[in-house]
Order: sequence, then C-alpha cells, then structure tokens
Amino acid sequence: MEISPNFTIGSIDQAIVKGKESNSDMDMDDFIKIMAASLKMPSPDGESGGNSSTDFMGQMIQFSTMEQLNTLTETLSTTMLMTQQQQALAMIGKEATVVQDGTMVKGTVEKVKFFNGYATIQLNGKDYYMNNVQEVGLGQS
Repeated sequence: MEISPNFTIGSIDQAIVKGKESNSDMDMDDFIKIMAASLKMPSPDGESGGNSSTDFMGQMIQFSTMEQLNTLTETLSTTMLMTQQQQALAMIGKEATVVQDGTMVKGTVEKVKFFNGYATIQLNGKDYYMNNVQEVGLGQS
C-alpha cells in the first residue's frame, strides 16, 4: 500500500510506505518447500555446495526477519492511517487555514470525508488534503 503525501498533515515525502506484492514475493511456506527440495536432491559432485544445515538456518532466520519487517510495515501503515483519521475528526468545528496552488484559504472545518481510509477536510464547501493544512485553531463561537 502506498500512502500518498497528500493525505497527511505536513510534508512526509520521506515516509511514503510501499507494500506492493508481486508474483516474485515468497512466503515462509515457499521457502521451506525450496529448502526441503534442496535437501532431498544433494549436489551430484558430493559436495555440500552451500547446502549445509547452518547455511539453511541462516537463510531461514534472514527470511523470517524480512517477513516480520513486512508485517511491521503493514502495521505501521495502518496505525498512520488511523492517527490521520483521528486528527481530521478532531478538526471538525475548528478554524483552519489551508494552502492550495499558492492561495491561502481560511474557514471552519465543516466535515471530514474518507476515501480508501484517507481523510480529507471540507472548508467553505470544498475538500482539501491533510497536507494542505497550515494552521488549526479554535472555531468562532
């Protein structure tokens, strides 16, 4: 999942998370099948050829670590989306300033809309991305 910088408060271009899956992705089951096949069919020259049990254990540990990092990345992405949604909801009724195409727009946050889990705010009847928010303050009473 790619998190667009348009849906966050401030600029987080360095924090864009990509989690695309392709046919080349392997899971632990695939790795174990390959390892088992390699153990069943030893090298014809009688040498281990890098197929020692310690090599396999090292490879399994590396693969397991990568799998856990992918899970952590997905969890962080979900947490970031939930945090961003909560930030947007907390802005309802507050005075906000956004900048879009070099123009500053001020108004009261009328509502929050969600698109694929991402939040946008509505000021003066127009929707704005969260990264356009420059300032938030108390609404006029």
